[in-house]
Amino acid sequence: MEEKKLDINSIIGFILIFGILAYMLWQNQPTPEELEAQEKAKQEQIEVEQKAKEQEQTIVTTAEDYVAGLGLDSLQQVQLRNKLGAFAYSAMQSSDEETVVESDLLALKFSNRGGYLSEVKLKKFVDYDSLPIYLVKDDNAVFNINFGTTDSRILNTKDLPFVPSVTGNGDITVISMKLKVSETKFLEYRYELKDDDYMMGFTVRSQGLADVINSSQEINLDWKLKGYRHAKSISYENRYTDIHYDYEDGKDDYTGARDADESIEDVAWIGYKQHFFTSVLLTDNRFKKVHLTAQNLVEDEAVDTVYTKLFTSKVPLELQGGELNQSMDWYYGPSDFKVLNAYDRNLDEIVPFGWGIFGWINRYVFMPLFAFLGGFMPYGIAIVVMTILVKILLSFVQYKQFLSQAKMKILKPELDEIREKYKNNKMKAQQETMALQTKAGASPMAGCLPALIQLPVFYALFQFFPSAFDLRQKSFLWADDLSSYDVIANLPFNIPFYGNHVSLFPLLASIAIFFYMRLTTGQNMQATPQQEGMPDMAKMMKYMMYFSPIMMLFFFNNYASGLSLYYFISNLISIGIILVIKNYILDEDKIHAQIQEKKKQPKKQSRFQKKMAEMMEQAEQQRQNQQKKR
Repeated sequence: MEEKKLDINSIIGFILIFGILAYMLWQNQPTPEELEAQEKAKQEQIEVEQKAKEQEQTIVTTAEDYVAGLGLDSLQQVQLRNKLGAFAYSAMQSSDEETVVESDLLALKFSNRGGYLSEVKLKKFVDYDSLPIYLVKDDNAVFNINFGTTDSRILNTKDLPFVPSVTGNGDITVISMKLKVSETKFLEYRYELKDDDYMMGFTVRSQGLADVINSSQEINLDWKLKGYRHAKSISYENRYTDIHYDYEDGKDDYTGARDADESIEDVAWIGYKQHFFTSVLLTDNRFKKVHLTAQNLVEDEAVDTVYTKLFTSKVPLELQGGELNQSMDWYYGPSDFKVLNAYDRNLDEIVPFGWGIFGWINRYVFMPLFAFLGGFMPYGIAIVVMTILVKILLSFVQYKQFLSQAKMKILKPELDEIREKYKNNKMKAQQETMALQTKAGASPMAGCLPALIQLPVFYALFQFFPSAFDLRQKSFLWADDLSSYDVIANLPFNIPFYGNHVSLFPLLASIAIFFYMRLTTGQNMQATPQQEGMPDMAKMMKYMMYFSPIMMLFFFNNYASGLSLYYFISNLISIGIILVIKNYILDEDKIHAQIQEKKKQPKKQSRFQKKMAEMMEQAEQQRQNQQKKR
């Protein structure tokens, strides 16, 4: 048999192939950047696989996993431990019941599942239908802390079994709800309730859970509440239902009637305001960040009759030495300025008295005055008396306004002559008009400024009456509740923007506004000269005379009858003041003589008037120069 040998050609061929392969490998070897990218991709793949493995091992506990542990046999207890981990110990001692506690002002129920307030009843108040006021009831509110554990579980305290205990400590009732790992290791909600106080102490703390709570995962406090309807008109109540909060060392703000989705930092308290009643969570150590949402639940007042808005708050909590320790307070009570202000924690800002000067007028003028009057007379009479006092105080303003209109009426023939004489020279007409008004001591601005003085008072009272808690469920004449609309007739149909009822106070106020505007508009129409190229002012004033009362009628038909009562009395008094001024105080012949006397006297111009005159003269000179060039 012939022996097989490798010839020289084969050896050369192998060497060439090896060389080519080696060259190709050398040319295609990865760069350092590519090697780094490959290593990064490899690490990412390992992390993804690890997370997937952890997710498979993580147990998310829900309400369905919780079964009251009392009376369970050993096998069931083992199953409970598999579901709840270390906190199964708490389930062995808890029952799926409620703990009931009362004070002079509050009737409370605490759910053993979740440890939070499951029912809050205000004992001294009833709603529009004479039913008790509940701020929390039938699962409309949830308080929950979401956290991870070191044995890869995600827990929600609202689903877990707390062990309750109620003890007395002097005049304080202490309600302790503990989520236990053992007798010495637990998460505790501690409530401290006092008689004659709407504020209760509240502490969230843990003990011995540093090796149970996973500090690498975020811990979130979640508080949700669907506000119950308490007023006759749910839409009107919803206008004053929103979230208020204190932030950045004493600043305050609110979400308003709209839907909201906001994040705020450095928060001292969060208040879910339901017009006349409020739920507030306060903290001694400010929340670093809070995420708030508000959602309107009323789309159709005829259908959506139970809830007003849905409020939510999400607050990240921080561990201190591996433990939770957050000192807080709960306030469940009326949105009463006097009650809230007594706590000296800026809670009075929950009452929307207005900003700036409007809030100042309400706080330091109308609130004390109304409280004084309401202390010894019915609240309806107190509104009437306060209205009379306000109108007397502002009567000098109306006098100045009416006097200015009278002067302008007397000057109107001369002003018309000036406009006719210089109808082709508007700049000259303005100069002569200003000169005449200055000599006569009359100006349209003199009538506007007094009216502007009344605006802060008008707006302050517009904010005051819907927010005055003392008016709630106080009757006057045919109105059974001055904080809500009055009804003299129910309609079998709904009128858009008006409603399905007839309120008498807005109707009377609209009639009074019509006659008031007829008096004042007639005076203005006579005093206002018509300018060429301008809309017919007389027609515009006439339209306003009819439009304003109609707008008042529609706008206030669903508003608080106390506010409509104020406008009715206010306009009646205004009509009386104008008639007295017109018929007994102002004498047009005497005013005319005074104007003529002033016109003869040299009039010293103010700096502003001099400047305006100089500007007009310059403009007139430029106009004449341009005409000459043409």
